[in-house]
Amino acid sequence: MIDKPCAEYAARNSSPILEVLEREFASARKVLEIGSGTGQHAVTFGARLPHLSWQTSDLEENHGAIRAWIDGAGLANVHYPLAIDVRAAQVDADCWDGVFSANTAHIMSIEAVRAMFSLVGRALRRNGVFCLYGPFRQGGKFNTTSNAEFNVSLRARDPDMGIRDIEVLDEFGRGTGLRRTRLYAMPANNHLVVWARSGSDAS
Repeated sequence: MIDKPCAEYAARNSSPILEVLEREFASARKVLEIGSGTGQHAVTFGARLPHLSWQTSDLEENHGAIRAWIDGAGLANVHYPLAIDVRAAQVDADCWDGVFSANTAHIMSIEAVRAMFSLVGRALRRNGVFCLYGPFRQGGKFNTTSNAEFNVSLRARDPDMGIRDIEVLDEFGRGTGLRRTRLYAMPANNHLVVWARSGSDAS
């Protein structure tokens, strides 16, 4: 039996994220989470949003932890993870009302981030929403010194990592039929960004 790992950041940020998801996913029924990590967010949000069918996903090496959290929670609406690597994954098209991802864009390469937006654009139904949580830059600027220092530490670990510019993500979104609709300031110098899939196919 695998012990349930506990990420402190997931415990801290669940409540403010949930406040946004309650609004953004109010009309949703099927949500795909990209990069479920430990699985803590999935069971927390699934318990508080029982109208949602919450599909977890991650690289296969993280599935044991996610399954442990799901087993411990005993929630019928939170499902065992799919194996998804955004760089190569295929998902059901036009199937999901919402997609959620937290703290992924800055640990992926920029090519993987672009691939994630392409995947989301295919996966979402028209008017579906993509909610992405984490640290971001705006206009090429960091919102705090601590985020600038965090970016330096990320790039020291791996030059492909780094805090992304929201405007670059907007460009990725436009290429796959997504337009930014809202930007929420969150605790710990983070944001939650929302893009919606347009009502017509991307050009």
